[in-house]
Amino acid sequence: MKHILLFLLLVSYTSKSQILQQRERAAAIDMVLEDRFNNLLPQLMDRTGFDMWIVISREYNEDPVLKTMLPSTWLNARRRTILVFYRNKEKNTIEKLAVARYNVGKSIDSAWDKEKEPNQWKALIDIISKRNPKTIAINFSEHYGILDGIVKTDYEAFMNVLPDEFKPKVTSAEKLAIAWIETRTEQEMEIYKELVQITHDIIEEAFSTSVIQPGTTTTDDVVWWLRQKVTDMGLRTWFHPTVDIQRTGEALQSHIVSFSDRPKDKIIRPGDLIHCDFGITYLRLNTDCQQHAYILKNDETSPPEFLVQAFADGNRVQDIFTSNFETGKTGNEILLKSLEQGKAEGLNPSIYTHPLGLYGHSAGPTIGMWDSQGGVPGTGDYPLYQNTVYAIELNTTVPIPEWKKDVRIMLEEAGFWGREGFRYVNERQTELITIPKRN
Repeated sequence: MKHILLFLLLVSYTSKSQILQQRERAAAIDMVLEDRFNNLLPQLMDRTGFDMWIVISREYNEDPVLKTMLPSTWLNARRRTILVFYRNKEKNTIEKLAVARYNVGKSIDSAWDKEKEPNQWKALIDIISKRNPKTIAINFSEHYGILDGIVKTDYEAFMNVLPDEFKPKVTSAEKLAIAWIETRTEQEMEIYKELVQITHDIIEEAFSTSVIQPGTTTTDDVVWWLRQKVTDMGLRTWFHPTVDIQRTGEALQSHIVSFSDRPKDKIIRPGDLIHCDFGITYLRLNTDCQQHAYILKNDETSPPEFLVQAFADGNRVQDIFTSNFETGKTGNEILLKSLEQGKAEGLNPSIYTHPLGLYGHSAGPTIGMWDSQGGVPGTGDYPLYQNTVYAIELNTTVPIPEWKKDVRIMLEEAGFWGREGFRYVNERQTELITIPKRN
């Protein structure tokens, strides 16, 4: 209880308060990490059937999984860092060992005395031999780059020293590594709620007259304001933001243009529908958010009804999609059922949702890609598990006779799937932001 209260104190946030100082951030990160190692990891190893997991990495060439395991004061691995996790289910114990010269934070103890055994690889083999695991999980994966962290030289060196009787036990840690990357704890979800609020607050300020002066401000001005705002707050973006415009008299851009080559430096004018794609990193978690705003004309007090209805269609696609979440269903199954249902209602949906968490494009079930609406081989075949977060990313294309063109409503919000079903991590946009803001 004491830890939880301290934790809630550390992560408390309002739009007027300061982001945590580095020392406070470190305390929160290490508290979360300790909980994950001691309480989450044993559950995940039992669920996936692994009793030994070995993570091998070298300084400045870190395994992406290893980076999520380092304490707050370790910005990189040191020399060659080898972590060994051994789960004894019968005794209900988990050993967290480092074949390294140092303890790795408070949770992982150094298990290598170089003076007694100068060879690091032999020290590792001693650990394996004494425990005689049923499986030896290593981070290599065909479909997930995040989980393909062991480099060729380390893999070959490890296999060369591994005794022959253990070699058949070496297998991909993919299922365990996915589970580690994708599963969120209660503590992390407290952080996530505040992180999404920070993201929404920044967008709200960007989409206001504090930043946008119609007729003068360009889309690039807003993009760089977002970058500078995040830097000034002591945070960082995990991708370069984008801001784009849809307006009467201009053809709807294709997905290829929309995602990779948006027109730069367009002046924002009254009557424009503007859209941003923006995400930040804080306390090792990531957000990914897309929202829309309408620039009011001089004689308008609210957006045109046809845009209001178009936006409602986007929310409806969200509702259809998230209603099809079900533990055990694959990403491809959820995708195809949602698209079928949306089209049956007369909508024109496209769904390209990805796991979100320790990485922006994280590990777990891929639920469509913008250019793979028939399903995604490999990552789309992975099933949905509880206590996972997704960027609910999708769009619907809506004909707008008043503009003599189609409009694409592109939405993205962080959503959580848990024991009680689906919920947004911290609400979603349900109506257009207006600039100037309506009273």
